[in-house]
Amino acid sequence: MADQEEDFSSLPLPDRFAHKNWKVRKQGYEDAAKTFETTPDESDPAFRPFLLDSSLWKGAVADSNVAAQQDGINALCSFLKYGGQQACTKSRNVTVTPIVEKGLSSTRAATKQSALEALLLYIELDKPDPIIDDLLQCLNNKQPKIISATLTALTAIFHAYGIKIVDPKPVLKALPKVFGHADKNVRAEAQKLAVELYRWLREAMKTLFWGELKPVQQQDLEKLFEAVKQEPPPRQERLLRSQQAVEAASAGAQQDGDIETEAEEDQPGEIDAFDLAEPVDVLSKVPADFQENMASSKWKDRKDALDALYAAVNTDRIKDGSFDEIVAVLAKSMKDANIAVVTVAANCIECIAKGLRHGFAKYRSRIMPPIMERLKEKKQSVADALGAALDAVFASTGLSECLEDILEFLKHKNPQVKSETLKFLIRCLRTTRAAPSKPEVKLIAEAATKLLTDD
Repeated sequence: MADQEEDFSSLPLPDRFAHKNWKVRKQGYEDAAKTFETTPDESDPAFRPFLLDSSLWKGAVADSNVAAQQDGINALCSFLKYGGQQACTKSRNVTVTPIVEKGLSSTRAATKQSALEALLLYIELDKPDPIIDDLLQCLNNKQPKIISATLTALTAIFHAYGIKIVDPKPVLKALPKVFGHADKNVRAEAQKLAVELYRWLREAMKTLFWGELKPVQQQDLEKLFEAVKQEPPPRQERLLRSQQAVEAASAGAQQDGDIETEAEEDQPGEIDAFDLAEPVDVLSKVPADFQENMASSKWKDRKDALDALYAAVNTDRIKDGSFDEIVAVLAKSMKDANIAVVTVAANCIECIAKGLRHGFAKYRSRIMPPIMERLKEKKQSVADALGAALDAVFASTGLSECLEDILEFLKHKNPQVKSETLKFLIRCLRTTRAAPSKPEVKLIAEAATKLLTDD
């Protein structure tokens, strides 16, 4: 009776947070939430005890009493919402894991929702990386319900903030493990997360994990992806606090129409697999006898050497290095008498150019003319391989860098070379990132006019 009659409301909030009586703790959490809501700004003294002792929040979000826990997580949300960035950075290192293990996995729907809101607030107030790192660690938990809860949270985070704010690569790398989990609920949540990531990344997401899934899992996901393909591109639904500040400033300086246009322009475009892939050191995978076999008088040896090179360089992203010797060999292979050798060499050029992107630009002048000289080849499969190689080389540079060679080959004595070069120029004009200058337009027009008068 004495405990019931005692007025615990006179105790400081930190003492009530740590009290042995769950009712005292619960009331303390409720009062703390109300106190934070009425503070004028983030520097209010009410936040100070909870900034100095973050362990208070560890106990609140993992309170052994489920009713008190719900109010404890609500208090944390209020602390974060009104306490700002310092509330976030001072508390997140001790709260994220218990939020997942005790909050997201709670049987109470309201507690789950508050736990998720706390995680979203942590990201809103600062940056996502520390939260994502902690969540990925929770995927190693032995309890399937906690892994499922973690996957649900990750899905919600990407849905709210998108891939421009939250780096998807670490999460994509973790997907194969959860897809192989024995618990069906874990696998189901993994599917939901994969579908959410597909909304943002489309086919590019497959770069990091697709090959590690079982065929039946791939088929199941493909069916789910089909529905996503019909949806409009996703948009970031929740802004970071920093973005909110920018938007508020813009609202005061610009008209609503201008703001809306800027917001639309800020949405992510099509994601490239190159952006997601990790650079691969392909030079270390090139066979030691590559140069020796390429010097062989037997075409089969040369083709086998190029097949081995292709297997090494056929990857989405290549780590930069010295490819001078390899490029020299591939350039020489464009003159090979055997079309099978020429075709595989062109395939290798395409892969290296795509894998290095702008890093391949320094090799353009050495490789483009030999490829274009071989455009005289009439067999379509060879012409296609040469064309794809040229397109990849062009993508690593630009129209201005390539135009001189292109215009020179438009004067070639071989009609087949001129025809294929013209097709290449048309593709360049369609895909160029920078419009040609007036002098370049004039040169192109003159070359095209001359081609019209050719017999």
